[in-house]
Amino acid sequence: MKSASSASRWYRMIPMAFITYSLAYLDRANFGFGAAGGMATDLHITSAVSSLLSSLFFLGYFFFQIPGASFASNRSAKKLIFWSLIGWGALATATGLTSNITLLIVIRFMLGVVESAVFPAMLILLSRWFTKNERSRANTFLILGNPVTILWMSVLSGYLIKSVGWRGMFILEGIPAVIWAFFWWRWIDDDPKNAKWLPADEKETLLNQLAKEQQAIKPVKNYLEAFKSKTVILLSLQYALWSIGVYGFVMWLPTIIKSAPNMDIVTTGWLSAVPYVFAVLSMLCTAYFSDKLQLRKIFVWPLLAIGAIAFYLSYLLGAQSFWVSFVLLVIAGASMYAPYGPFFAIITEILPKNVAGVSMALINSFGALGSFIGAYLVGYLNGLKGDFGASYLFMSGSLFLSAIITIIAIRKQTPVR
Repeated sequence: MKSASSASRWYRMIPMAFITYSLAYLDRANFGFGAAGGMATDLHITSAVSSLLSSLFFLGYFFFQIPGASFASNRSAKKLIFWSLIGWGALATATGLTSNITLLIVIRFMLGVVESAVFPAMLILLSRWFTKNERSRANTFLILGNPVTILWMSVLSGYLIKSVGWRGMFILEGIPAVIWAFFWWRWIDDDPKNAKWLPADEKETLLNQLAKEQQAIKPVKNYLEAFKSKTVILLSLQYALWSIGVYGFVMWLPTIIKSAPNMDIVTTGWLSAVPYVFAVLSMLCTAYFSDKLQLRKIFVWPLLAIGAIAFYLSYLLGAQSFWVSFVLLVIAGASMYAPYGPFFAIITEILPKNVAGVSMALINSFGALGSFIGAYLVGYLNGLKGDFGASYLFMSGSLFLSAIITIIAIRKQTPVR
């Protein structure tokens, strides 16, 4: 059969997905910089309340993930993401306008609700446009919006806070999502069969290949049957533990760096960007070899184990040297991000199309729950102990357990039974 590889799909779909997810991540992760850049002081936010505000996003994300993914699967991912862009851009901007803690709590929760279905909806969309041999790379280019955004956001947010304050930073970083929503609506199609810009022969070849891949997967009657699968349950737990490490890292890295002697907010921004440079490189390499070798599992658990070890060594050595600890945090960050593309490719390759989207949402919702726990407990442990040792151990242990569960959950990469 003729290959479905088409440059037009990559040039049109991937930049749109990447930029959209980047804007989502910008408005999600800049709270850490706002807190470190004067927000906590101006609004008299205690360490405990700051941890709650950081983590409430993920609570909203957890509860509304599956309904949103169901809408994307059965109706329109395009429409869902369009309205989500407008919603989260408005809420992110509102963060810079409020002085009321109760209202800020509501905004952070609602931001999670609005964003909750975007990631699984994106994965559903890409699974309709890219074949098995392309999927890890396609997923990785989407998820690159995470570290790439934090990379430039870390630098930009530092300068914006210095120039216009933390309020101005939230406002200026929230508006682009609303504008981008209309570009998204104009350029994206839910399904290849509706794409007028894709040549008819390429469209037919792509649809035939995608249909052929589904024939190798045993049908699953409904969502409940998929949710009861041992593999789906274990992957949900695995992703929750993985996310504890990732989001504890994302939300509190600026604060960890800012605590070093003689560290200002601009330098904090530059140093906070470094782990994400290496994360981008590691993600691209991992995705390439995962697609080339079609061995997803070996590109997941070993990297999570390396991240766990790096966190632990950072804990052991950090008290003696900030820079040694920082290098180990860079290694941990790169290792945690590298497996995303292969991991989400596994899910679409072991589950049938009718339940894959919502199963991804279930797994991702547990990731959000892990993110909530990670963001909250890392902040709590930092405040309780007055240093970062306990939180390093917590993130390290979570990542190590995640690596072990990956080995158990995916003994052989075969369709789920």
